[in-house]
Amino acid sequence: MSKKDSNLLNLVLTLFIIAALAAILLAFINKITSGPIADAQKQKEKDALQNVLPSFTDLKTIYIANIDGSDSLKVYEAISNGTVIGYAVNTYTMQGFNGRIEVMVGFDTTLTIINTEVINQAETPGLGEKITKPDFREQFKSKNPENFILKVKKDKGDVDAITASTISSRAFCDALDRAYRSLKAWKGGA
Repeated sequence: MSKKDSNLLNLVLTLFIIAALAAILLAFINKITSGPIADAQKQKEKDALQNVLPSFTDLKTIYIANIDGSDSLKVYEAISNGTVIGYAVNTYTMQGFNGRIEVMVGFDTTLTIINTEVINQAETPGLGEKITKPDFREQFKSKNPENFILKVKKDKGDVDAITASTISSRAFCDALDRAYRSLKAWKGGA
């Protein structure tokens, strides 16, 4: 074996060892952080429920068909004194500027929007992330999508888009519209 072949073998072996150690380290870090990340996600969902629903005494979790796909949407049926008082739908869209946006939207029993809360998003800081701000989300409160078109005004809807963030605004509307249409179909009003 020549010196050149020996050096190449040493380099390949060294690279392999470094890659293996990096993979082991990443797997270890993933194992350590996956629990806290899941706990934080559960807490976000719990906080969102408190923000989008009126005061309730019991909560029933249901999975309903997503009207736009083969997956399902998680719905929380809010109950107070044995009577259903509203629904919270954990919905999403893939149309965000930077991909998936997850939103919790609360509806009363007439399917009027109570409130909305963004659970996860990766929109552009200072622009698209404004979908998380009350100034934008307020326009959906007390609106029934039966007569409030969940599209931005540029698309002949009723929603004021965020300046320079039409894509994020459209995506937010898409998530709410998916929740409304899926819930309406589940309740038998398709």
